Amino acid sequence: MAGALDGLVVLDLTTHLSGPFCGMQLGDLGADVIKVESPQGDSMRGAPPFVEGESAPFMLWNRNKRGVRLDLKDAADLEIFWGLVDQADVMLENFRPGVIDKLGIGWKALHARNPRLVLGSISGFGQTGPYARRGGFDLVIQAMSGLMSVTGPKDGPPYRIPLAISDVGAGLYLTIAVLAALQARQKTGQGQWVETSLLEATVSLGAYEAANYFATGKRPEKLGQGHRGSSPYQVFQTADGWLTIGAAQQNFFRRLCEMIGKPDLADDPRFKTNALRVRNNDAIVAILQTELAKRTTAEWMTALEAEGIPAGPVLHHDEVFADPQMLARDMVVEVEHARAGRQKTLGVPIKMSASKTGVRRAAPTLGQHDGELKKRRR
Repeated sequence: MAGALDGLVVLDLTTHLSGPFCGMQLGDLGADVIKVESPQGDSMRGAPPFVEGESAPFMLWNRNKRGVRLDLKDAADLEIFWGLVDQADVMLENFRPGVIDKLGIGWKALHARNPRLVLGSISGFGQTGPYARRGGFDLVIQAMSGLMSVTGPKDGPPYRIPLAISDVGAGLYLTIAVLAALQARQKTGQGQWVETSLLEATVSLGAYEAANYFATGKRPEKLGQGHRGSSPYQVFQTADGWLTIGAAQQNFFRRLCEMIGKPDLADDPRFKTNALRVRNNDAIVAILQTELAKRTTAEWMTALEAEGIPAGPVLHHDEVFADPQMLARDMVVEVEHARAGRQKTLGVPIKMSASKTGVRRAAPTLGQHDGELKKRRR
């Protein structure tokens, strides 16, 4: 099977994580993604840990790409770049707003040269607005998006989520935007400029918090492990580990109460509805925690699965990547890297019935495909 985006050519001028994550997804769906790097390379090549001198993070989110080195301030390399633009369907960039215009490769120049080209941009704060010229990193965006204000213990300081949520979120949104622009091109024959920002992507992920604030006009409070709209819906300690349970739905809650030997809890005036349980979350959690601490995670999982109550153990990453569900869904795959050799990497989370997705090639070493990509267009 061919990939859904087979035949599309993507120029990926991005660095760090957000833009390369978008390029990776387009490559996973079959596009021919050409990573265009400066002679010094993407700075993420210096991110540890390393395998045979190659950055493991860089290798993960730059898979399914070919690589070429171009100095866009050099006339000869710029000529090669424009040759690539002539053949491309999409170009991705995440420079600070205004930089591509200074380089002479901004939207107007690109559109004049190749009217069918889709330009996808990611920035910290967007192409317009008072913060447009600011640089943005995940840490800063987690703070300014409101995310850190609602993360962590109720009485603790602001917490950063260890996942690079703003980078990944922006990369996902840009992927959607690029695919939408390609679909629009089917109707108009014209490309367009699509853009998103780390800030907007992260703010948009706070759907519960936004709904809460718009409805009440009040700052969403920190809930610790609690959920803003569901109860019980959090992590609990068992006799030997940790377990998550999502039993806010009334039938699930009633079954949970019966399972722990306290069926009357379902009719307690404090807990009769989900809304009441959210209001009295601390009380119901305290009762459940006492009971759940009496048996092991495996014992509770067996009982919860038998009752059809959504639940799952808290796994460490070594357990995640050995989990039978992950293996059955091909979320751990191997790829041959030119320098690092045979390497395990993440599989592709999108599966399609009539189009192939998957990891076809490892991330390029710096300038690995200079010969074929530069020679073709000189």
